[in-house]
Parts: sequence; structure tokens; C-alpha cells
Amino acid sequence: MLAAERQAQIVDRIRHDGISRVRDLAALLRVSDMTVRRDIDALVEGGLLERVHGGAKVPGRLSSDEPGFEMKSTRQETEKQAIARAAIELVSPGLAIGVSAGTTTWTLARQLRDMASLTVVTNSIRVADEFYDRAGKKQSVDSSVILTGGERTPSDALVGPMAVSSLKQLHLDVLFLGVHGIDEAAGFTTPNLMESETNRAFAAAAHTVVVLADHTKWGTVGMSSIAALDDVDILITDSQLPTDALDLLRSRIPDVRIAG
Repeated sequence: MLAAERQAQIVDRIRHDGISRVRDLAALLRVSDMTVRRDIDALVEGGLLERVHGGAKVPGRLSSDEPGFEMKSTRQETEKQAIARAAIELVSPGLAIGVSAGTTTWTLARQLRDMASLTVVTNSIRVADEFYDRAGKKQSVDSSVILTGGERTPSDALVGPMAVSSLKQLHLDVLFLGVHGIDEAAGFTTPNLMESETNRAFAAAAHTVVVLADHTKWGTVGMSSIAALDDVDILITDSQLPTDALDLLRSRIPDVRIAG
């Protein structure tokens, strides 16, 4: 394969996934890691990619770039399913749980919808919808679902003063938090300022904060920080997270679990 063709495939893959690791690209293209690194160097120099630890990402995803829900829901579906299965082990009947907006938390909600006797607080219409019968719009089991209200974002989160005010009055056993990015310095981030404020209120209301994030979130930084790495209790991610990133996260977060 010519270098130009190989580099075109690298760009296409990263534009689809948002971020990719060197070893995954090498396996896809059946070339060495060194070859992929040289290709990434050339693409970074040309402004087509931005280098991150262990791989590369689409440039310009640093601040307010916020893909819509439909686009994000098709990414890393296998990893999200595994993360959701691991997260459900933390849930038992009788708990009051928070479920933030996001496609990974939505995947968890789809697996929780048949568990009885839960109180679910969410700022996501899509998450709330999963606990209701599709046809009759009746609750599927004897769980209570509380929707915060607020202003809707491109990722279908309800945010803003109304959401923050309602969350400040609550006390939750567990919060399952979706994030846009994870970084050693910036912590857990989102591209939406009001969503970060709402998620901080969510975290303050919870006894245990559990972040659900697949490996592509590592090295991505949104415009606004939700929490530092040290501020969460549990991180559930997937087995494709680079080893050095995993070691760093385990040094900062009390409980890091690998799903799948």
C-alpha cells in the first residue's frame, strides 16, 4: 500500500472515531507501529491530525466541538455495552441513582430498565425514555424516574439553572457520569459550559461518583472541566486504554475497572 493511500485510511478512521491509537491503526493497516507513527507525523505536519499520547485525534476538538447524540451513539458500541454491563453490578433495588446525559450512560439505562425499585434521576430525555414502555409510554417496572428539566444541548443533555437547582435538593447513592474527555491535568471534561456546571451539581449530590468512559476519551479535552481525576470514586473503561494511561489513572482514582 502506498503511503498516501495508507494515510488517507488513517484520516478516515480517526475522523470516524474521533481518536485512535497507534497500535489499533497498525493492526488495521497491517503495518508496524513505527510506520503508523511516521504517517501520523506527516499528517500532523500537514494539519490534518493532532497528536495525543499513544495516537492521534481530529484537530480542533479541544473546546466547544460537541457532536450530536446520533453521531456519538454509533461510536465504540461494543465497548459501551461492556462498560454498561460492568456498571450494572454497582446497582441494586432500592437505590437512588443519578444517570447523566451521554451515549454510554444511555447504554447503561437500556440495561437498567427492567430492574425494579430504583429511583433514577437524570438530565437526559433519552435516558428517561428508556424506563418507559415504547408504545404506551408507561413505566416498565416500579421504578421512579425524575427528569431535572433545563435547556437542551446538542448531546441531548438538559442543563442550566433549572437543572442545577433541582439537583442541589437531592441526595443520591450513586451517580453514573458520562464525559467528553479525560486528561491528566484537565481531569474529566465537556465542551459545554452549562453541562459541566450541571454535572458538578450531580456529583455534589452523590455519595459515590462513577465515570463511564471508553478508551477514546483519553487525551481529549473539552472546554470546561467537570471534576479532577481525584474527585471521582470509580472509573469504568475498556481494555483498549493504553497501559501507561491506565497506570496513571489508577494512581489517582481509588477504583479503576476494566470492562470486557
